[in-house]
Amino acid sequence: MKTRIKIITTKKKRNILVDCPSDQSSRWSAHNNNPPQYLTLKLRRPAIVKKIKFGKFEKSHVCNIKKFRIYGGLDEEHMILLLEGGLRNDHIPETFNLRCVAKDATTSLPILYIKIVPLLSWGPTFNYSIWYIELMGQDDPMYTSGCLKDYNKLREVEIIRLCLKHFRQQGYDTAFKALQDQTHVQLEHPLISELHQCLVINGDFEKAEKFISDCIEEGLMDDYLNRQDYKHAWRLQHVQGFAQPGNRGGHQLVMDVKKRLIYLFGGWDGFQDLSDLWVFDIKDNYWTQIFEHSEQFNGPTPRSCHKMVFDPVSENIFMLGRYLDNSIRTTEYIKSDFYLYDTRARTWLQICDDTCQVGGPQLMYDHQMCIDVEKRTIYVFGGKVLTPRSVNASTTSEPEYSGLFSYHIATNTWTQILVDCHHPTASQPDVLSIKSRITHCMVFHNKKRKLYIYGGQRGKEDIHDFITYKVDTQTLEILNRHPNSNDQTGSTGNNNGNGSSVSSNSGSSGSSNPPHSSDGKNEPSPGYTLRATIDCERNEIYVFSSLSKIKDRRDIHHVDASNSFWVYSLDTHQWSRIYTSRYNPSSPDSTKFDNSRNNLMEPCPRYAHQFVYDDMAKLHYMFGGNPGRSTTPQLRLDDFWILELEKPKRDEILKHCRYLLRKLHYEEMAKADPYKAMHYLRHQIAEVIDHSNPEQLRNFHRLASLLFKCDEDTKTEERPLNTLPLGGATTSMAASTSANEDKSLTEAECSSDMASTTDDEVCVKSEDNTHAPDDLSMESCSSSTTSGISDAASSYSAYRKSGGKRSRHSYIQELRARRSFLFNKLVQLMPSNMVQPERNLSDFVII
Repeated sequence: MKTRIKIITTKKKRNILVDCPSDQSSRWSAHNNNPPQYLTLKLRRPAIVKKIKFGKFEKSHVCNIKKFRIYGGLDEEHMILLLEGGLRNDHIPETFNLRCVAKDATTSLPILYIKIVPLLSWGPTFNYSIWYIELMGQDDPMYTSGCLKDYNKLREVEIIRLCLKHFRQQGYDTAFKALQDQTHVQLEHPLISELHQCLVINGDFEKAEKFISDCIEEGLMDDYLNRQDYKHAWRLQHVQGFAQPGNRGGHQLVMDVKKRLIYLFGGWDGFQDLSDLWVFDIKDNYWTQIFEHSEQFNGPTPRSCHKMVFDPVSENIFMLGRYLDNSIRTTEYIKSDFYLYDTRARTWLQICDDTCQVGGPQLMYDHQMCIDVEKRTIYVFGGKVLTPRSVNASTTSEPEYSGLFSYHIATNTWTQILVDCHHPTASQPDVLSIKSRITHCMVFHNKKRKLYIYGGQRGKEDIHDFITYKVDTQTLEILNRHPNSNDQTGSTGNNNGNGSSVSSNSGSSGSSNPPHSSDGKNEPSPGYTLRATIDCERNEIYVFSSLSKIKDRRDIHHVDASNSFWVYSLDTHQWSRIYTSRYNPSSPDSTKFDNSRNNLMEPCPRYAHQFVYDDMAKLHYMFGGNPGRSTTPQLRLDDFWILELEKPKRDEILKHCRYLLRKLHYEEMAKADPYKAMHYLRHQIAEVIDHSNPEQLRNFHRLASLLFKCDEDTKTEERPLNTLPLGGATTSMAASTSANEDKSLTEAECSSDMASTTDDEVCVKSEDNTHAPDDLSMESCSSSTTSGISDAASSYSAYRKSGGKRSRHSYIQELRARRSFLFNKLVQLMPSNMVQPERNLSDFVII
C-alpha cells in the first residue's frame, strides 16, 4: 500500500508541502536561472519512494520547470539518478515513476534524501519555481528495516568484489585468495575466472581461443550482439519482365507475408490520380497488374493519399480515404467511401459509400490505419478532413482534423474513441479527446495490445509526441515527454462511463528516456515525412524519415534534406539512428535519376512514398514517391528498393576475438622468436583477416613491421605499466602519470597501436580502467614463476637472445599488463552478471 512520505523542510521550503494552485507565493524559487540550482529534501526516515507528484500554479507560468533531474540516496553527498524528465506548461499536476530498485533489479532502494535539480524553465530568462511536491511510497519501519538490511548486504558484497578486483589486478594473489575464502564472495562467474587463468596467468592462447569459441557457441555473447546497432544495406530491386507500376506518389502498399505478395494501389503520377491494382510476387520477382481501372470492376475510383490495411485472416484488403482537389470538393462528391478487396476471389466490394453516415470518420487524407488481427478491429487515426468548398467565403476556414476511430470487421460497426482536441464536443466531461495531426506514423503491437503514434504536423506546428494507446483499457501514455510539447495529449480526468480514463502520465517505471535534441540527434524529426513499421517479436519500431511534404521544406538543398533510419526499442525505450545520408544535389544522380539508376547505392530523399515490412524475412520494401524537385514538380519516382538490417553475427565476433588473441600472441612471439612469429603471421593471423577490408588489411601489414623493430627498453623501462580500458582514456592512480604515459603502453617496445585496429566495431568502453602502481608491483618475480606466465624462464631467455634489454621482472610485468588489457576487452562481450564490477576501488579514493 502506497502512502504519502513525510518530508523535513526549512521554513523557506515549507511552501512546497502545501498545494495552493491559486497562491502565486506558495512555491520554492531559485535565486536565478543558472545551474546548478537545486532543492534537497530530507525525509523523516528512510523510505522506498516510488512516485513523485508535481503540483502547479492555476495557469501556465514562465517559471515552471521545463526539464529536470531527480537524485536520491541515503547520503546527501552520494546520490544516484532516479528520474530525468520535464513538466508541461499548464495547470494540471503530473506524477512520475521514480527508480526504486537497486542495480540488481530485485533489492528495494531506500532513500533518505531527494535532490531536485531544475535544468530549464519555460521562460528562458526566468528563475525556477516548484509549487508543490508529494512523494509516494512506503516508509513504515516494519517494511523499510528489512529493505535497509538487504540493501546494506548488497553494498557489502559489492565492496568485497571491488577489493577482489583490485587485488587481482595488482597481483596480490595471497590477499585475493584469503579474502575470497573468508567471505565466499565470487568476483565473477567461474567461467570468467577460468578465462583469466588461461589467458592472463598461463598465456595459453590456443586454449583461450577454444574457450571463447565455446562461449560464443553457447550464446553467451548474444546479448552483446543484440545491443549493437544494425548495419543497413539498400539495394535497388531489378524485377523480371517489363510490366511494372509506373511513376507515382501518394499510393499505398500492403503485404501478405504468408504468400510473399505485395499489393500496390493508386497514387498520383504527376498529372492524374490512378486506380490500378498491382501485385508483386517476392519469390518470382515479378509484378502483375490485376486491374488497370478498378472502378470498372466495382472498385474504388482513382485516388491518392488513401490508406490500406491487409487482414491475414480473411486475406482481404481494406481501403479508406483520399485527397480531393479543392475545385471538386462539393457536398455531393465529398463522401468517405470504404472498400474491400478479396485477394482470393479477386473482387472488389464497397462496404459503405460514406462512413460518416454510420458513425465513422468523414472523408480525410494523410491519416493512418492499423489492424488488430486478434480482435478483428481496424484503427484509424488523424488526417485532415475534407470539407465542401465555400464559394462565398472570403477567407479559408480553420482546417479540421479527424480523431481516433475503430472499425469492427465482424459486425461492420464504427466507433469514435477520441475526438480531436478542437472538436466542438471535446470540452464535454464525458468525451475523450486527443491532439490530431497529419504526416504522422502509427503502428500496432499485437502482443502489448497498444497503438504507437509518433510525430506529425498540425498546421505549421511540428508535433513531437510519442504516444501509446492501450486499446483494451483506453489509456494514453506519453513515452518521450518532449519539453516543447505544451499541449494536453489526453483530457486527464475525463472518463468514458466505464471507469477507464485517458491519462497523460508516463508508464515507464524506473527508466528515463533521453530528452529530444533540437538538432534531431535523439529521435526522428517530426517535420519530415515519416514511415513506420513494427516487429512485435523483436519489440522494435522502425521509422524512415525523408523529405517534408510542406512546400517551404521541399527543397533538397535544406540542411535536413536527407534519408535517415531510426529504431526505437520498446525494451530499453531508446532511439538509435542507424544511418543518415545527406543527399548531394550536385551529384549526377540528382539531375539524371533515370539514366544513372543502376549506379545508385541508396534512394534519394522523397515524400509521398510507401514503405512495408516483411517480418518473416526481416526486409523493408519501398516504392516510388515525390523527390520534391522544384525544377520538375510533376516528377514522380518508380524505383523499387529493399532495405536489409543486420546485427553482427556470431561468426563475425568469433573472428574478431580470434584476431585479438592471435595478434597478442604474435606480438609476444615477435620479441622472443621473430622467425616463428613470421610463420605465425602468414598463416594463423592471415586466416582471420578479411583481405577485402582495406582497414583490416592495413593493420595486418602493420603487424609485419614488428619483426624489424629494435628494442627500446632504455626509453620505456621507467614508465609505469598501466592496465588501460577498452577504447577509452584512463584515470591515473598516480598524479605523475600523464596522458602520454597512458598511451605509451599500447606502443611500448613494438609500437603496436592496439587502438588503431577495428576493435571499435565490436568493443565498447572497458569496465576496467585501473592502472598498475608506479612501482610496478603488479606481481613479484617469484610469484610470476610459480604462476606459469607463459613459461617465463624460457620465453625471457629467448627474448634476451633476440636482443631485448628489459629486466626479467619488467618483461613479465608487461606480459601480464597486455594480457589483462585483452582480457578486459573479451569479458566486455559477456553478460554483465557474469563479469567483474564495472567500477574500481580507486574510484572511491580521494586524496
